[in-house]
Amino acid sequence: MGVTVKELARVVKAEFPDAVLSGFVGRQGSFEIELNGQLVFSKLEMGGFPYEDDVIQLAHDGKPVQKITKSRAPCVIM
Repeated sequence: MGVTVKELARVVKAEFPDAVLSGFVGRQGSFEIELNGQLVFSKLEMGGFPYEDDVIQLAHDGKPVQKITKSRAPCVIM
């Protein structure tokens, strides 16, 4: 089963209650994550959704932000 945007937002807010999350309808099939104005994940580039742990780790590292380089398949409803 794939991840949904709402599930990912719930995980991030649970870890970082003060996080500001926003979303908008864009290109079909797109899903992007920016951290401090820097693109760190693009579903259009990776073909799937990020793992929650990878998103959380980026925010905890305190290191310069690097792109997430792995993904999982999006949810498919048949």
